Amino acid sequence: MHHRQSISRRTALRIGAGAGALAAGLACPRLARAADKIRVRTNFYAEPSQGGFFQAAETGLYDKAGVAVEIKQGGPQINGMQLLIGGDTDVFMASGIALLSAIDRGAPVVAVATSHQFDLQALITRPDIASIADLKGRRILVSAGGRASYWLWLKQRYGFSDEQVAPYTGNFQPFLHDPTIALGGIASSEPFRIRKAGADVKYFLLAKEGYPPYGSPLAMMRPFVDANPDLVARFIKATLEGWKSFLADPAPGLAAIKRENPEADDEWMAYSVATLRELNVLGAGAATTDGIGTMTEERWQKLAAFMVEAGMIKPDTDWRQAYTNAFVKDLHITL
Repeated sequence: MHHRQSISRRTALRIGAGAGALAAGLACPRLARAADKIRVRTNFYAEPSQGGFFQAAETGLYDKAGVAVEIKQGGPQINGMQLLIGGDTDVFMASGIALLSAIDRGAPVVAVATSHQFDLQALITRPDIASIADLKGRRILVSAGGRASYWLWLKQRYGFSDEQVAPYTGNFQPFLHDPTIALGGIASSEPFRIRKAGADVKYFLLAKEGYPPYGSPLAMMRPFVDANPDLVARFIKATLEGWKSFLADPAPGLAAIKRENPEADDEWMAYSVATLRELNVLGAGAATTDGIGTMTEERWQKLAAFMVEAGMIKPDTDWRQAYTNAFVKDLHITL
């Protein structure tokens, strides 16, 4: 097991990373700096699920667009949403849940595109499990971040109870020792690592069961977007072109990822890229016709409805403020 990757999964704060510490960052956000610079903060350590950024940087797409992009890794102790709200980054690979939670608290954040058309959250089980419903009453390892996000949806959808939950800190040894246990992880990571450890597993992608969030929408501050529409447009176009290039030939992006995160080994990265392709993470749904990066009102409404029912946001939260297609609607970049 590779230590840095395992730490990042321990935290599992991809979803809801900003929910608990937003208040400190709700002061007036910093507005635009130099018009040709964009600072990007990824959701955790560099890996293929962020490949579009690294590919665009490595292949000169950002340079061609006249945008100087600085990419910084996220990590277990980094609250990306708080950094965005506080003005220390311009773009954060957020989660829909964290973004709506921020809006609920009054932060002027907005998703200007989505990285993936659905979340990669999955439940990993032994092969004999036929459906998620079969896990009712069984022990499920769930991270702290997961308990505040997808676990609430599982309870609502399948009638699971909190008595089933055991903590998942990135250590999947309990799963290896007890074949009745299930584990909440990421489709592009945990199945590979657990198989490498000797267990035969399958996974259930929650998005296929109706889990509504987009995967890693690109969050920015509205004042920054309003002040720099041309810069944002050039950045988004180059990033989406980077994703198209990455899925066609990921070698440049993977080389850049490995420089940033030397513990991202080649075998795991190959599996991760293959999973992104197999699941059509970027090109599914509305992206088939409208292009990658696009988002729909229906999906954001479904996410807001779930969060209201789960008590995560207030019923009057203006979820329509969470996203804009202004920067992707005319691009139609398809895979």
